[in-house]
Amino acid sequence: MNRPRYVESPCISVCQLDEASGLCRGCWRTRDEIAAWGQADSDTRLAILEKLHERREQARGARRRENRRRAKRT
Repeated sequence: MNRPRYVESPCISVCQLDEASGLCRGCWRTRDEIAAWGQADSDTRLAILEKLHERREQARGARRRENRRRAKRT
């Protein structure tokens, strides 16, 4: 499989770490992932991107379930 030579940062300039989760509210990376990004190779960056996509999807699924519970209560 051909790996891209350059993997762009997922940063969207919303740099706020959530105290509860430890994740950036903008890009969904951990503090360690953000710090490592500049020196990371393409494979490492792609692995980080995969993790943050999973985190975002899990969070969206949790919010959808929570919204459904609220709707049933009303």
